[in-house]
Amino acid sequence: MSGSRIVGLGHHQPEHVLTNDDLAAVVDTNDTWIRERTGIATRHIARTESVTDLATPAAERAVAAARLDPAEIDLVVVATCSAMDRVPSIAAQVARRLGIPAAAAYDLNNGCAGFCTALATADLTVRGGAARHALVVGAEKMSDVTDWTDRSTCVLLGDGAGAAVLSATESPGVGPVTWGSDPQRGDTVLLAGAWQPRFSQEGQSVFRWASTEMVPVALDACERADVTPADLGAVVTHQANLRIVEAIVRRLGADKAVVARDVIESGNTSAASVPLALSKLVARGDVTPGSPALLLGFGGGLSWAGQVVITP
Repeated sequence: MSGSRIVGLGHHQPEHVLTNDDLAAVVDTNDTWIRERTGIATRHIARTESVTDLATPAAERAVAAARLDPAEIDLVVVATCSAMDRVPSIAAQVARRLGIPAAAAYDLNNGCAGFCTALATADLTVRGGAARHALVVGAEKMSDVTDWTDRSTCVLLGDGAGAAVLSATESPGVGPVTWGSDPQRGDTVLLAGAWQPRFSQEGQSVFRWASTEMVPVALDACERADVTPADLGAVVTHQANLRIVEAIVRRLGADKAVVARDVIESGNTSAASVPLALSKLVARGDVTPGSPALLLGFGGGLSWAGQVVITP
């Protein structure tokens, strides 16, 4: 086998929906202010669910969509930056709940670029022959690390999970990754604290960085996959802010692509945002099966990772 391909997707969000009007009752803000600056209308907030509780249903749906028995999964990777558990890993807990008996399992933290980074490492593992079927999950409970008194950040964040199953194939369905970091600007986005970490960021700096410097990254991912932006059937970037999403797509020139705008209803779900948005597009039938889709994660670190995948 010379590559891997996404053969199943799944997603899960908590039932509780927090509206902009709900937030206006807590901090000095309003629906118009939030929509104009972020594009966000609602976000899903977990109450008693843990990161593992969010990840498990998404993973189950992805495995079912792939028509695999859990025992066939060789590798489980969970991308998360909000999990409070350290050992056993969230990946190991998901494997136990799904009945995956002996897979390699580990968590990966690369902030909002986490899922695309995890997808790349899983693809390389499959290509290398160390696994045949890999389960990759992005899962976050950002409400646990939100400062609910800070109106500039509490309006942004939501909870959820998305998952993908990769299987070995003769023809590659996951393009070469383009990834990197700018650690000198790593403190632009922070999730730091000895016991109870809190999310913070320099919003304007992040906006300028993402809306300009991520376009060359997206173009590089397309070039490595031997496609042009005009060939793309979908563009799924990290759902940080609707203005960032639209700025990247406009400068990219992907005029025919379906653009994921899940940030409107889900907010910023960090490492969960790309698989959550991709799974929704596919589940709704918005993307033709077999279409090339650009995935692009970026954020804390500052880090980025992206690749072109063929949709299942």
